[in-house]
Amino acid sequence: MDAAPTDPTPAATPVADLRPTLDALRAAWRSRRPDAAQRRDDLARLRAAFARRLDEMADAISADFGHRARSESLIADGMTVLSEIDALRRHLRGWMRPRRVGAGWKLWPARAEVRPVPLGVVGVIAPWNYPVNLALIPLATAIAAGNHVYLKPSEHTPRSSAFLRSLLAEVFPADRVAVALGDADIGASFAGLPFDHLVFTGSTAVGRKVMAAAAPNLTPLTLELGGKSPAIVCPGYPLDKAASRLVTGKLFNAGQTCIAPDYVLVDAARRDALLEALRFEVQARYADAGTRASDYTHIVSDAQHARLTGLLDDARTRGLTVLPLLEVDGARALAPTLVVEPGDDSEVMREEIFGPILPVISYNSLDDAIAFVEARDRPLALYPFGDRAQAEAILARTVAGGVTVNDTLLHFAANRLPFGGVGPSGMGAYHGRAGFDAMTKALPVLWQSRVAVTDWLRPPYARIAKLVDFLAR
Repeated sequence: MDAAPTDPTPAATPVADLRPTLDALRAAWRSRRPDAAQRRDDLARLRAAFARRLDEMADAISADFGHRARSESLIADGMTVLSEIDALRRHLRGWMRPRRVGAGWKLWPARAEVRPVPLGVVGVIAPWNYPVNLALIPLATAIAAGNHVYLKPSEHTPRSSAFLRSLLAEVFPADRVAVALGDADIGASFAGLPFDHLVFTGSTAVGRKVMAAAAPNLTPLTLELGGKSPAIVCPGYPLDKAASRLVTGKLFNAGQTCIAPDYVLVDAARRDALLEALRFEVQARYADAGTRASDYTHIVSDAQHARLTGLLDDARTRGLTVLPLLEVDGARALAPTLVVEPGDDSEVMREEIFGPILPVISYNSLDDAIAFVEARDRPLALYPFGDRAQAEAILARTVAGGVTVNDTLLHFAANRLPFGGVGPSGMGAYHGRAGFDAMTKALPVLWQSRVAVTDWLRPPYARIAKLVDFLAR
């Protein structure tokens, strides 16, 4: 049985405390910028404390969700964070090293380099769906980059937020990492603080508000948003394999994943066979009541559950075929459900689903499927299932935040791949080197020697005109 803390709603941070806390973080950073030794030590202590408290983390998340599969919490919010911290520590020394670049013969004998310089204080606004992963990965990256961090976890997962506050207070002094708790009003004020960089993960609608709040300060942003991430099952690809991998991607965390496949396109001749393959796969995994009770995650809140059931009610009202694939128990459990051939006017195709509902749409040719994706907002993720030529044809004509070919979700777990959206699905990227680069300034430095070209740049300019004429030829 999952244990819930006795006080599920920690006290909110007063709005009046936000700016003084930021000022304290910045003053401490200016007085002593973290060097390589401190960064490595901070990451090591964070890793050790987090690894020791994984069970506590899983209990907190499950209590917030009503029930969340323990293995999903340990994998998605545990293992991924530990792996990212390990990668940051392993590569940190090389990433911090100045990179020599050529100054060009015209400036000889000067030399040039690019130095990764920390920015100062990085703000992180984390969402509820992976409340620990999407807080600690950008936080650890900012620490590796030499910054101090101010974190705003989600108010929709209060126990997880309290866990984060306790964990970070154990590891960091208050003037190196701080945590602000509270609702959307606190979040809006937080986004308006003059950070040196701000990372936001959440919906596209809220992302627009965050960007507007940051604009007066010209705060640089990394926005990790969402959208409708398509899967394309190409002609000839084995349906049993496609169904297995689609079910994994769609039902992990009950579909409450920003890169979950949001709809699937399949060649028309095999649509019904794919529906049956998806049904078979779900039944094979969850038909046992005990497995379903322990391993099938619930919807995070009553409001989200009502929103998802509203999508299905809309589909039924329109006369669409709606196929529940399981009988589920629990007030906030929602059955895996297929919606067959929804039109663009249906609610399941008008907004990101963010739940265990999968529209299945047929196409006549692969060109038609690609055109369907091209005509819509650029997604956060794209999942082609096909041979090399088919996948290349899709990649040649589409733009997405990230791609996993012949599977789902896994590009997120690849430390060396940047993770980020494009257009309505986000801007900027993090994970690994991409995150380190986003949270540092690439400072160009030119080192001049005792003999310099500027020694010759003085009137009269007649002798220089001959050089200019020569270079212009």
